[in-house]
Amino acid sequence: MKKKLLLLGGLRYLIPVIKSAHEQGYFVITCDYLPNNIAHQYSDEYINASITDKEVILKIAMDNHIDGIMSFAVDPGVMTASYVAEKMGLPGCPYKSVQILQNKVLFRNYLSKNGFNVPKAKGFEKYSEALKEIESFNFPIIVKPTDSAGSKGVSRVDYVKDLKKAFDLAINNSVSDRKVIIEEYIEQLGFSSDCDSFSIDSDLKFVSFSNQYFDSKAENPYTPSAYSWPSFIDVKHQEELVSELKRLVKLLNLGTSIYNIETRVGINGKPYIMEVSPRGGGNRLSEMLRYSTGVDMISNAVRAAIGDPVDELNMPSYNGYWAEIILHAEKEGFFHFLSINQYIKENNVVEIDLWVKEGDKVNSFNGANDAIGTLVLRFDSEIEFQQAMSNRDELVKVIVK
Repeated sequence: MKKKLLLLGGLRYLIPVIKSAHEQGYFVITCDYLPNNIAHQYSDEYINASITDKEVILKIAMDNHIDGIMSFAVDPGVMTASYVAEKMGLPGCPYKSVQILQNKVLFRNYLSKNGFNVPKAKGFEKYSEALKEIESFNFPIIVKPTDSAGSKGVSRVDYVKDLKKAFDLAINNSVSDRKVIIEEYIEQLGFSSDCDSFSIDSDLKFVSFSNQYFDSKAENPYTPSAYSWPSFIDVKHQEELVSELKRLVKLLNLGTSIYNIETRVGINGKPYIMEVSPRGGGNRLSEMLRYSTGVDMISNAVRAAIGDPVDELNMPSYNGYWAEIILHAEKEGFFHFLSINQYIKENNVVEIDLWVKEGDKVNSFNGANDAIGTLVLRFDSEIEFQQAMSNRDELVKVIVK
């Protein structure tokens, strides 16, 4: 009998996970309350249920005698997956550790308690409480939900007069606990990084860093609009970050898992761990690492969830200069066509993954869920690569009517 893998969610980022599971002979069940989500077309079975309801998902898991559970690239299901795995004795990160990682206030407090670099931060339930303490923060500050991912509900605030609007936005984007975290903004030195990594037996074996780009003209300028590899974070700071990330994974006893990790180096010269979530990242990050390094973390993550042996991993080595552009519209309207510079199209485009067709309605870029596709590029020359990424808005355009 085939081993069963329960995947929480139905986003298109699950499609390569399902394909990998099938290649390895596993039976895949997908689950969420949106039956029209695209990934359900690829699974062996679909079950309609809320992935944030831990007890309901536990019953589904037990009734179906699953062998493993994952919430790959689906942040709302991470806590549930860990809870179910622990209750059923299946592979997974400890639930107490996942609770810390998935709550921004708990995570900041944990980092501070254990001697990691961390910005001043505090959680609030009410605006009146935040307003009383706001003068103790150095501006600018970042205001965001304690339990949301994908840049939803995130605002930078430079003046007290703008706090109420940012606080309300964050509260309205909180998934479950209706709380907001306010933290001092860490002005970054160079690029911030958002990338996937992998540990085996609580030893972080594969750690990657990216260059993260943003669209200042987007409705939400804090939503990543492109990534590139290898990272331009200097070697010294990368080594410090690797050391600290390894320490964190050991402290939390996270076992064998994939992670989506956000880091940056401040203009004060200090490296910061901003976010660590025990799941694969969205925006096809693990797929991009498979392109750029040849390392298949998706298949490893699937085997880890089932409890089968995983491949040994080493630190990444990149085969060229790679970029992923998150295709998005500058304004709401109807998709007309995708314009790509002819030279780039002929010499550097590896893959065009467009999710809309002419006439489809598109939203302005307010979050990762407003993306309409991805473009994968490869360059042999660093100079050519840097020039292209600096001019990416001119070389690649989404035309909307």
